[in-house]
Amino acid sequence: MSIIVNIYYSGKDGNAREFAEEMESSGIAEQIRREQGNLKYEYFFPLHDPETVLLIDHWQDQTALDLHHASPMMGKILR
Repeated sequence: MSIIVNIYYSGKDGNAREFAEEMESSGIAEQIRREQGNLKYEYFFPLHDPETVLLIDHWQDQTALDLHHASPMMGKILR
C-alpha cells in the first residue's frame, strides 16, 4: 500500500516559499524524487495564502518512507 503525506509549511515574509524554492534550486528535491520508492515529491502554493506551501510526498510503502527518514537526506532538509 502506498503512502501519501501532505505537509503544510507556513512562515512569515515568504519564508515557506523560499524554503521550497531552495529545495528545488539546490537539487535536494530532485535527489528525493530519485530515492527508491519515491513516487511523487512536489510543492504547491495555495492561491489564497501566500505564506503557506503544500508538499505532497508519495512513497511506495512504509519501508521506503522509513528509509528516506533514516537517510542522510533528512539532515540536509532539517538544517
